[in-house]
Amino acid sequence: MSAAKADAHKDIEKLSFEEALAQLEKIVGQLESGEAPLERSIELYERGTALKAHCEARLKAAEAKVEKITLSANGEPVGTAPLDVD
Repeated sequence: MSAAKADAHKDIEKLSFEEALAQLEKIVGQLESGEAPLERSIELYERGTALKAHCEARLKAAEAKVEKITLSANGEPVGTAPLDVD
């Protein structure tokens, strides 16, 4: 992606996961409709790609924060441990 195109998508970094996902869903709908001219379709696709990457990064960050509950031998919760995402 060129520097100009990267700057055009700079606002995506500030979006929450839900906002980015909503925009991505709207873009998919527009592309599936087939009503956008070719040049606009390319712009939409590029923004969609940037939104998808942003959503994936947000999900990965959330996964890193998720913890699993550790249990004692008798099944009582005793604490938490980082989630293994391998």
